[in-house]
Amino acid sequence: MQLHAAIDEFVLYIEIEKNYSVNTVTSYEKSFTKYCLIERYLANDFTHGIESPKTDDKLPVYMTLTDLKQLFDYLERAQSRFSMRNELMFKLLATTGIRRSELVSLTWGQVDLVNETIRIDGKGKKERILPLHPHLIPLLASYKASLRSYQIYPSEPVFLNKNRKALDPRGLHVIFKDVLKKAGLPPTRFTLHHLRHTFATLMLQQNKENVDLRTVQNL
Repeated sequence: MQLHAAIDEFVLYIEIEKNYSVNTVTSYEKSFTKYCLIERYLANDFTHGIESPKTDDKLPVYMTLTDLKQLFDYLERAQSRFSMRNELMFKLLATTGIRRSELVSLTWGQVDLVNETIRIDGKGKKERILPLHPHLIPLLASYKASLRSYQIYPSEPVFLNKNRKALDPRGLHVIFKDVLKKAGLPPTRFTLHHLRHTFATLMLQQNKENVDLRTVQNL
Protein backbone atom coordinates (compact mmCIF):
# COMPACT_ATOMS: atom_id res chain seq x y z
CA MET A 1 0.00 0.00 0.00
CA GLN A 2 1.38 3.44 -0.93
CA LEU A 3 1.97 5.97 1.85
CA HIS A 4 -0.80 8.39 0.92
CA ALA A 5 -3.30 5.54 0.73
CA ALA A 6 -2.13 4.30 4.12
CA ILE A 7 -2.59 7.77 5.64
CA ASP A 8 -6.08 8.08 4.13
CA GLU A 9 -7.09 4.73 5.57
CA PHE A 10 -5.62 5.56 8.97
CA VAL A 11 -7.54 8.87 9.19
CA LEU A 12 -10.76 7.22 8.01
CA TYR A 13 -10.37 4.55 10.69
CA ILE A 14 -9.96 7.12 13.45
CA GLU A 15 -12.82 9.34 12.27
CA ILE A 16 -15.48 6.72 11.52
CA GLU A 17 -14.58 3.49 13.30
CA LYS A 18 -13.58 5.24 16.55
CA ASN A 19 -16.06 8.13 16.15
CA TYR A 20 -13.48 10.71 17.26
CA SER A 21 -13.76 14.46 16.69
CA VAL A 22 -12.16 16.25 13.75
CA ASN A 23 -9.60 17.79 16.14
CA THR A 24 -8.62 14.33 17.36
CA VAL A 25 -8.29 13.07 13.80
CA THR A 26 -5.99 15.99 12.95
CA SER A 27 -3.87 15.25 16.02
CA TYR A 28 -3.53 11.59 15.06
CA GLU A 29 -2.62 12.55 11.50
CA LYS A 30 0.15 14.85 12.72
CA SER A 31 1.49 12.17 15.08
CA PHE A 32 1.44 9.61 12.30
CA THR A 33 3.32 12.00 10.01
CA LYS A 34 6.02 12.55 12.66
CA TYR A 35 6.45 8.78 12.90
CA CYS A 36 6.88 8.60 9.11
CA LEU A 37 9.55 11.32 9.29
CA ILE A 38 11.46 9.45 12.01
CA GLU A 39 11.32 6.23 9.97
CA ARG A 40 12.34 8.19 6.85
CA TYR A 41 9.19 7.29 4.94
CA LEU A 42 8.72 11.03 4.36
CA ALA A 43 11.19 13.78 3.54
CA ASN A 44 8.96 16.67 4.61
CA ASP A 45 6.22 17.25 7.18
CA PHE A 46 3.21 18.01 4.97
CA THR A 47 1.03 18.63 8.05
CA HIS A 48 3.16 21.59 9.20
CA GLY A 49 0.98 24.66 9.57
CA ILE A 50 -2.30 22.75 9.51
CA GLU A 51 -4.56 23.98 12.28
CA SER A 52 -7.32 21.93 13.83
CA PRO A 53 -10.65 23.09 12.37
CA LYS A 54 -13.28 24.62 14.60
CA THR A 55 -16.15 22.27 15.26
CA ASP A 56 -19.61 22.55 16.78
CA ASP A 57 -19.71 20.00 19.58
CA LYS A 58 -23.49 20.31 19.71
CA LEU A 59 -23.83 18.59 16.36
CA PRO A 60 -23.62 14.79 16.18
CA VAL A 61 -21.35 13.14 13.65
CA TYR A 62 -24.15 10.96 12.33
CA MET A 63 -27.74 9.91 12.86
CA THR A 64 -28.32 6.80 14.94
CA LEU A 65 -30.12 3.77 13.57
CA THR A 66 -33.15 4.79 15.67
CA ASP A 67 -33.10 8.30 14.18
CA LEU A 68 -32.83 6.90 10.68
CA LYS A 69 -35.72 4.50 11.25
CA GLN A 70 -37.88 7.37 12.51
CA LEU A 71 -37.03 9.38 9.40
CA PHE A 72 -37.76 6.47 7.07
CA ASP A 73 -41.02 5.63 8.83
CA TYR A 74 -42.28 9.15 8.19
CA LEU A 75 -41.11 9.15 4.56
CA GLU A 76 -42.93 5.87 3.91
CA ARG A 77 -46.18 7.15 5.52
CA ALA A 78 -46.20 10.61 3.97
CA GLN A 79 -48.92 11.38 1.45
CA SER A 80 -48.14 14.39 -0.69
CA ARG A 81 -47.32 15.36 -4.24
CA PHE A 82 -43.61 14.93 -3.55
CA SER A 83 -43.64 12.12 -0.98
CA MET A 84 -42.19 9.50 -3.34
CA ARG A 85 -39.50 11.87 -4.54
CA ASN A 86 -38.52 12.81 -0.99
CA GLU A 87 -38.41 9.20 0.18
CA LEU A 88 -36.15 8.25 -2.71
CA MET A 89 -33.83 11.25 -2.27
CA PHE A 90 -33.15 10.80 1.42
CA LYS A 91 -32.90 7.02 1.23
CA LEU A 92 -30.33 7.43 -1.53
CA LEU A 93 -28.33 9.84 0.63
CA ALA A 94 -28.43 7.47 3.60
CA THR A 95 -27.66 4.23 1.74
CA THR A 96 -25.17 5.17 -0.98
CA GLY A 97 -22.96 7.93 0.45
CA ILE A 98 -23.78 10.21 -2.47
CA ARG A 99 -23.07 13.92 -1.92
CA ARG A 100 -25.81 16.56 -1.92
CA SER A 101 -24.41 18.17 -5.08
CA GLU A 102 -24.19 14.79 -6.79
CA LEU A 103 -27.78 13.95 -5.88
CA VAL A 104 -29.31 17.11 -7.34
CA SER A 105 -27.23 16.80 -10.53
CA LEU A 106 -28.11 13.12 -11.03
CA THR A 107 -29.60 12.35 -14.45
CA TRP A 108 -31.49 9.32 -15.69
CA GLY A 109 -28.53 8.42 -17.86
CA GLN A 110 -26.56 7.71 -14.67
CA VAL A 111 -29.18 5.31 -13.32
CA ASP A 112 -28.90 1.64 -14.24
CA LEU A 113 -31.94 -0.27 -12.97
CA VAL A 114 -30.81 -3.48 -14.68
CA ASN A 115 -27.49 -3.66 -12.82
CA GLU A 116 -28.97 -1.81 -9.81
CA THR A 117 -26.29 0.88 -9.73
CA ILE A 118 -25.84 4.60 -10.22
CA ARG A 119 -22.81 6.22 -11.85
CA ILE A 120 -21.47 9.30 -10.09
CA ASP A 121 -19.11 11.85 -11.64
CA GLY A 122 -17.52 13.14 -8.46
CA LYS A 123 -14.81 15.62 -7.55
CA GLY A 124 -11.98 15.89 -10.04
CA LYS A 125 -14.13 14.04 -12.61
CA LYS A 126 -13.53 10.84 -10.67
CA GLU A 127 -16.21 8.29 -11.53
CA ARG A 128 -17.78 6.02 -8.91
CA ILE A 129 -20.27 3.20 -9.42
CA LEU A 130 -22.54 2.95 -6.38
CA PRO A 131 -24.70 -0.12 -5.69
CA LEU A 132 -28.35 0.54 -4.96
CA HIS A 133 -29.95 -1.09 -1.93
CA PRO A 134 -32.41 -3.79 -3.10
CA HIS A 135 -35.27 -2.03 -1.28
CA LEU A 136 -34.67 1.08 -3.39
CA ILE A 137 -35.13 -0.63 -6.76
CA PRO A 138 -38.96 -0.85 -6.74
CA LEU A 139 -39.19 2.66 -5.27
CA LEU A 140 -36.93 4.05 -7.99
CA ALA A 141 -38.87 2.18 -10.68
CA SER A 142 -42.21 3.48 -9.37
CA TYR A 143 -40.89 7.03 -9.18
CA LYS A 144 -39.62 6.82 -12.75
CA ALA A 145 -42.98 5.46 -13.93
CA SER A 146 -44.77 8.40 -12.30
CA LEU A 147 -42.94 10.91 -14.51
CA ARG A 148 -43.81 11.97 -18.03
CA SER A 149 -41.91 10.47 -20.94
CA TYR A 150 -39.93 13.64 -21.68
CA GLN A 151 -38.80 13.81 -18.03
CA ILE A 152 -36.95 10.48 -18.13
CA TYR A 153 -34.62 11.07 -21.07
CA PRO A 154 -31.00 10.20 -20.19
CA SER A 155 -30.02 13.87 -19.98
CA GLU A 156 -32.96 14.85 -17.74
CA PRO A 157 -32.51 15.37 -13.98
CA VAL A 158 -33.89 12.65 -11.74
CA PHE A 159 -35.17 15.03 -9.07
CA LEU A 160 -37.38 18.00 -9.88
CA ASN A 161 -38.73 20.90 -7.84
CA LYS A 162 -42.35 22.07 -7.75
CA ASN A 163 -41.79 23.97 -11.00
CA ARG A 164 -40.58 20.78 -12.72
CA LYS A 165 -37.06 22.14 -12.92
CA ALA A 166 -33.89 20.51 -11.61
CA LEU A 167 -33.70 20.66 -7.83
CA ASP A 168 -30.78 22.68 -6.44
CA PRO A 169 -28.74 22.11 -3.23
CA ARG A 170 -30.51 24.94 -1.41
CA GLY A 171 -33.90 23.51 -2.25
CA LEU A 172 -32.81 20.08 -1.06
CA HIS A 173 -31.66 21.60 2.24
CA VAL A 174 -35.04 23.29 2.80
CA ILE A 175 -36.92 20.06 2.02
CA PHE A 176 -34.72 18.07 4.41
CA LYS A 177 -35.36 20.47 7.30
CA ASP A 178 -39.11 20.32 6.67
CA VAL A 179 -39.06 16.51 6.52
CA LEU A 180 -37.08 16.31 9.78
CA LYS A 181 -39.64 18.47 11.55
CA LYS A 182 -42.59 16.43 10.25
CA ALA A 183 -40.79 13.21 11.24
CA GLY A 184 -40.47 14.46 14.82
CA LEU A 185 -36.70 14.96 14.60
CA PRO A 186 -34.98 18.25 15.55
CA PRO A 187 -34.26 20.15 12.31
CA THR A 188 -31.45 22.13 13.94
CA ARG A 189 -29.60 18.99 15.01
CA PHE A 190 -29.08 17.20 11.71
CA THR A 191 -27.75 18.25 8.31
CA LEU A 192 -27.53 16.53 4.95
CA HIS A 193 -23.83 16.01 5.62
CA HIS A 194 -24.70 14.06 8.77
CA LEU A 195 -26.95 11.83 6.68
CA ARG A 196 -23.96 11.06 4.45
CA HIS A 197 -21.84 10.24 7.51
CA THR A 198 -24.65 7.96 8.69
CA PHE A 199 -24.11 5.81 5.61
CA ALA A 200 -20.42 5.25 6.32
CA THR A 201 -20.83 4.76 10.07
CA LEU A 202 -23.72 2.31 9.94
CA MET A 203 -22.09 0.40 7.11
CA LEU A 204 -19.06 -0.21 9.31
CA GLN A 205 -21.07 -0.90 12.46
CA GLN A 206 -23.33 -3.44 10.80
CA ASN A 207 -20.69 -5.15 8.64
CA LYS A 208 -17.42 -5.02 10.57
CA GLU A 209 -16.40 -8.49 9.42
CA ASN A 210 -17.22 -8.00 5.73
CA VAL A 211 -16.53 -4.35 4.86
CA ASP A 212 -13.08 -2.76 5.01
CA LEU A 213 -12.32 0.95 5.33
CA ARG A 214 -10.99 1.26 1.79
CA THR A 215 -14.31 0.03 0.38
CA VAL A 216 -16.23 2.62 2.40
CA GLN A 217 -13.84 5.38 1.36
CA ASN A 218 -14.14 4.47 -2.31
CA LEU A 219 -17.94 4.48 -2.09
